[in-house]
Amino acid sequence: MKPKIWLSSPHMGGEEFNFVKEAFDTNWIAPLGPHVNGFEHDLEEFTGAKYAAALSSGTAALHLALIMLGIQPGDEVICQSFTFSATANPIVYLGAVPIFIDSEPETWNMCPDLLEKAIKERILKGKKPKAIIPVHLYGMPAKIERIAQIAAQYEIPLIEDAAEALGSTVNGKAAGTFGLMGVLSFNGNKIITTSGGGALISDDEGFISKSRFLATQARDTAPHYQHSQIGYNYRMSNVCAGIGRGQMLVLANHIRKRRNVYDTYQKSLPTFSNIAFLPEPGGYFSNRWLTTILVHPEKNKGVTRETIRLRLEKDNIESRPLWKPMHLQPVFQHYPSYINGVSENLFNIGLCLPSGSNLTEDDVSRVIDNIEQNFL
Repeated sequence: MKPKIWLSSPHMGGEEFNFVKEAFDTNWIAPLGPHVNGFEHDLEEFTGAKYAAALSSGTAALHLALIMLGIQPGDEVICQSFTFSATANPIVYLGAVPIFIDSEPETWNMCPDLLEKAIKERILKGKKPKAIIPVHLYGMPAKIERIAQIAAQYEIPLIEDAAEALGSTVNGKAAGTFGLMGVLSFNGNKIITTSGGGALISDDEGFISKSRFLATQARDTAPHYQHSQIGYNYRMSNVCAGIGRGQMLVLANHIRKRRNVYDTYQKSLPTFSNIAFLPEPGGYFSNRWLTTILVHPEKNKGVTRETIRLRLEKDNIESRPLWKPMHLQPVFQHYPSYINGVSENLFNIGLCLPSGSNLTEDDVSRVIDNIEQNFL
C-alpha cells in the first residue's frame, strides 16, 4: 500500500523540541510557566489582539467566553450552523439554547441577512439573544465587518470562532479580533499545533484576566485554597506552550505552503472537470487551512464528491465531506434555526482535500491524478 496522505497532519518546524527541552531542563513541567507567558505574547504580536490566554482547547475558550458573558440556562445564543459541533456544544453545556443561522454562498459562513432576521424575530418573542458566534470556516473569514455592525446595532456581544483561521484577515485585520472575544484552536490538525490547545484573545484585559482565573480552578487570593466561584482546569501546560512557541516561528511559512497547495489544486483540477473552489472576496486573506471543492454531479456525468472520496480512500489518501450543518445533526435538530439551504447543499456536494503544509509536490500530484481518473 502506498504511504498515507493525511488531510491535515501536524507539521513541526524543528525548534519546538528546543523549547520543550528547556521546559524539562528547568523543571517547568508544572501546568504554568514561562512558555505559557511567551506563547501568549507571541499570539498577541501575531494577531494584533491586546491580550491572550493560552488554554487547553478552543472549546474551553468558547465555554469560558460564554460564562464570562453571564449566559444562563434558557438564554438564547446565535450560532453558525455550518461548523464543527464544538462551536455549539458550549452553549448547551450552560443550558442555553443555540439558534442556528445558515450560510451565505460567498464565504460559506453566517449569513448576515438571516442573522438580522433571527435577531428581530427573537426580540419579538421576548428572547433577545445574549451572544452571536460566527465561524471563519476552513480559514475563510466570514462577512465579519457586517456581522459586527449588526451585533453593535442590537447591542449583542460578538464572539468569533477563529479556530480554523489563525493568520486569516479582512482588510488587514486578523480574524478573531473583530468581536469582544476571539477563539483559536491548536488541535493536531490545525495550521499550528500545541498537540492539544486553544486560546482566547481580546482587547479587553478584564475578560482575559477573568478567563485565566476561571481556567485555573478559580482559586481566590489566599494562602490556603479558597474558592468563591466554580472553576475549571482549562489552562495550557508549559510543555504544550513550548511546542506552540516553536510553531509560531513557522506559522507564516505554514500559511504560505497551504496557500500554495490551494493554488496548485485550483490551477490543475478545473482542467479535468467542473470542480468549483471558494475564492477570496476582495480584501480577504485566507490561511487556506483546508482546500475545499464542490462537485456538481449534473455537470460531471454523475461523478459526485463521494465518488472522489472513495477513489482517494482506495489509494490511501484521506479526504472528508464538508461539515454536516448543526441544524441537521440529531443532537441539535430540535433547536430553532433560520435556513436558506446553502449549508445543506454545500454538505451534499463539498469535499475537503489534503491540505497540510508538509505535503510534497508528489503528494499533491498523487491527489490530482486520482481525481483526474474519475473524469477520464
